[in-house]
Formats: sequence, C-alpha cells, structure tokens
Amino acid sequence: MSQNEKRGTIREVNGPILSVRLPGVRNGEQVRIGELGLFGEVIALQGGSALVQSYESTEGVRPGEDVLGLGHPLSVELGPGLLGSIFDGVQRPLDKLLLESGDHIGRGIALPPLDRSREWHFVPEPDLEIGSHLSPGQILGRVQESTIIEHRILLPADQSGELLELAPEGDYRLDEPIGRLRSGSGSSIKLMLYQRWPVRTPRPYLKRNHGTQPLITGQRILDTFFPLLKGGKSAVPGPFGAGKTVVQQQIARWSNADIVIYVGCGERGNELVDVLETFPQLQDPYSGHKLMERTLLVANTSNMPVVAREASIYVGITMAEYYRDQGYDVVMLADSTSRWAEALREVSGRLGQMPVEDGYPAYLASRLAAFYERAGRVETQSGSTGSVTLIGAVSPPGGDFSEPVTAHTKEIIQTFWALSKELADARHYPAIDWVGSFSEHVNTAARWWHQEVNSDWLHRRQQALGLLARDAELSRIVNLVGPEALSSAQRWELEGAALIKEGVLQQSALDEIDTFSSPEKQFLLLEMMLMIYERGAELIELGISVQELGELPLMARARRAKQTFSSEQCERIRGLIEEFKQEFARIRLEYAKFKEHAE
Repeated sequence: MSQNEKRGTIREVNGPILSVRLPGVRNGEQVRIGELGLFGEVIALQGGSALVQSYESTEGVRPGEDVLGLGHPLSVELGPGLLGSIFDGVQRPLDKLLLESGDHIGRGIALPPLDRSREWHFVPEPDLEIGSHLSPGQILGRVQESTIIEHRILLPADQSGELLELAPEGDYRLDEPIGRLRSGSGSSIKLMLYQRWPVRTPRPYLKRNHGTQPLITGQRILDTFFPLLKGGKSAVPGPFGAGKTVVQQQIARWSNADIVIYVGCGERGNELVDVLETFPQLQDPYSGHKLMERTLLVANTSNMPVVAREASIYVGITMAEYYRDQGYDVVMLADSTSRWAEALREVSGRLGQMPVEDGYPAYLASRLAAFYERAGRVETQSGSTGSVTLIGAVSPPGGDFSEPVTAHTKEIIQTFWALSKELADARHYPAIDWVGSFSEHVNTAARWWHQEVNSDWLHRRQQALGLLARDAELSRIVNLVGPEALSSAQRWELEGAALIKEGVLQQSALDEIDTFSSPEKQFLLLEMMLMIYERGAELIELGISVQELGELPLMARARRAKQTFSSEQCERIRGLIEEFKQEFARIRLEYAKFKEHAE
C-alpha cells in the first residue's frame, strides 16, 4: 500500500451504492472495492461513513470486505496513444480488456489506459533552456501521434517551476522521464510524456474567446440553416428512430474539426457496435488517411453498470479539453445525455435524495449547465487558440420536448437541432424539423459565409425559411378545406417549398455523392431552388398554370442535382442554373407571343 492509500471495510451494499468505513478518505476520492477490486468513487461523507458509487456490478460483494482508498480523484491519463483508441466509461482500453477477459468485461480488471510498451519519438522544444522558468501548460516538446496529428507534450496545467533537465530527441516509453522540474516548494518533479487529470475539474485556460468560424459538417440543413460555431454547444433531441445516431456519425465523419471524440453513453449495444466496426474502416475526407487517426471513442452501452455512464461523459470532455489545450479544434459528441441523466436519477434515488421533475434530482439543471459550459473557444495556457464543440443527443421519452432533460438543455445550448418523428416516418432524412430548430450563431456565421462563399447567403437563407414557414401555414389550410381554396400563387409557394425540402434539406448519408456537401454546393443548390421559385412566380403572374410549370423537365433535374453533381463539380451546377434561367426566359417569351397572338 502506497503512502496516500487508506484501507477500510464495507458496511452496507445497496446496488451500486456502498456505505464504507474508511478513515481519512476525501469526497471524490477513487477507491478499490472488495476482494475483486472493483472501481468506485466516494460521493458523500456522512458522519463516520463514506458513500461510494461503484462503476462495476457489486453482485457478490458483502459487508466486511476491504476497501482501499487510492488518494486521488477519478482521473484520466492524457498523452500520446489516445487517438485511435476505444475506451470504456472509466478509460479502460477495450481491446486490452478483450484479451484479458474475453467478450464479457471482467470485474476489477485494472489496465493502464495508455500502452506502456510503445515508444514515441520525442522532439524537445528548441527554445527551452535548462534553468528557465516554465509556466503551467507550456509546451515541452512534440510527438507525432498519428500521420496527421502532432501531439504537443504539455507541462501539467497545475505545475510550474525551474527546468532542471530535458531529454534530447529520441524514442521514449511513457513511463520513462523526459525531464525534471524544480517546483516552487523546492521539490524535484519528474516530467513524463503523459499526465493525469481529474475528470470533474475543468482544465484551466487564459481566457475565453467568442467563436468566429462555423463548424462545417457537410450537412445542408445544419450548415446553411442552423449553423454551429467552433466552440459552441448544440443538442440533437429526438424520439426513437428519428436518426440521432446517424446525424452524430455524419458530423463525426465530415466535420472540419481537428479531433473527434465520440462518447456512446448508455446507448444500445448494436448501435455502438456499428460505430466501433465502421469508424476504423472510414477514410478521413480531409487527409485521405484513416478517420481513426484523429478520432477516439468512449463506449459505455446500456447493459454496462449505470453509474459508469455518468463518468463516461466527464472522461470524454476531459480528453477533449486536453487536445484543445494543444491548440486543436475538437468536436465531442455525447450520445446520449438522457442516459447520463438517468444514471444521476438512479444514484440520487438510492441515496434517498428528494426527487423533483420526473424523479430527476434537483441538481439536474446545474449538472447539465456545468457540463455544457466546458465547451468554448479559448486562449490556452501556452498562448495558442483551441476549441471544444459539444454536441449532445437527447432522447426524450415519446418525443416529448417538454420533459426535464430536453427542456433544461434547450435553455443552456446555443444551437438546437430538433428531430421530428413525422419527418422520419415520411423518409425525410436528416429528419431535422426546420420549425422547431434554432441557432443563435447565424449573424456570426454570416460573416464567414459572406467572406468565403457568397455575400447573399443570409438573405437567401431568410427567404428559404420564410417560404418554409408559409408552406406550413398553407398546408394546414389544405388539410382543412382542400387545395381548391388556394390561389395559383399560393399553390406555387407549396411547389417552391417542396423544391427546397427535396432538393436542399433532404440528404442521404448513404449516397456516395451527396453524403457530404461543401459550403459552395450548399449555397448553389439553395440559389437554384429559390431562382426557380422566383422565375416561376413571375410566370404565374402572367397566367401560366402551376400544373404546367410543375411538369417542366427542369423541375425533376433540379431535384436530382444534389445527387448528380459532387462538391467538386460546382461549376456544372452554375452552368445548370444558367441553363434554367434561359429556359424560363424562353417560356416567358413564348407565352408573351402566344398571348399577343391570342389578343
């Protein structure tokens, strides 16, 4: 037993909650429980007892067994080797667990998250001199973690002092020191390629900055209509079968972030298996290398111990902050925060805490807010700029967005991508409801779109949303009294909205051409549909029937354009737009001649 470890005994077992006698233990401290050595964490101190939540099943554990306090809070290892890895909810490597215990994870297995046998080529920072003072978070050197990601070795964020020694360029294992530091108290501290950080403590930074660039996902309804900035926070709520997981997987695959962290928190095993099997096979569209070279996965399925779900969210966000501190733009996807909230509810119920809305604890809103607040674009301790973008899926029972988790999340986040069961049933994917969704980043994103794509983006977006809003109103009238009650102009508005829905908003994740749409292609498709609507409206005013316009071959060609032309073929889309303009001009001229002849 080490100097910081303490030994005690189990007094009572209540599912994953245990009452233990452990003198000198601190709240939040990690413990090993019983003869099996299960992982656990102290969550409350009551008189002479400590309440411990176990991250593994306590079946077979009995009072009187030993409990060992480890002297530190639940922490993660941060260093080279994270990318490409798949961890469970408390950062145990699943590939190593498979070799250790087979298909079913054995209890009490303690494995280091990072491979101690692998050597990494360390290149020290050239401007660091022996005897210089190092500040927290300063870059010590660099390691090429994958083909596309350079790992910056940072001084731990809670340490500073005089540099006594720094290793020369060479190959080192994680457990080999690369330097020594004299702290302010005079003690000598070994510097390693990795560090540990408590997951419930946000990593520090110098200052928080406003977001300036949108996160480009390649999904038109997200980028064009409800943009999210790098460093922003978003929620994807929706009922079962509406497509939350597919939306998140598309973002993970196509977003222009440097690092992607996908946390499967309490979701069905078959969905996570699909993620775990497909992600290692995917190619990164930006670098051409394997997507896993800039991705790491945290898998905690619904049949794993429920309290490990709560830990998995914090494990993921801590690793995201670590790469942010290296100056990278990180996207973390949590699927889903509803399962995390259910874990809070189960633990609070076993603790006898007063339930409030739907049985959730009173601190649900504050826990959600504290988690989402760890997103942001910041100036790091080393002086670089990095960001963490948080995207959390929410699974409201029965699709009820007024339930507590969805309602509280909606008050916290800045972008809300609401999934609709009606759209999913109609095979409209992604099934994001343009009426119930919103984004607070539109004006900021507009500056980027105007500079990088087209200065008319904001105006065209507003036109499209206005047309979709009128479509919703007119559809209600049609349902009540039939289409005969509408004028020709109103029926053409329905046609124009249908063009936008089918030609812009619908996007198949399985279509090789249309699974990703560049910002330029997104704008050109929107421009095309609005141009057709506007030119058609002019012809309607001249007296041409809606049916006649709807039967024009160009209407079908416009709907198929998204699947006909890739993002590299934008010039051909421009050519198609010009061809359509000439066609409308021809129809207008012919109709004018016909009308003149008739008179």
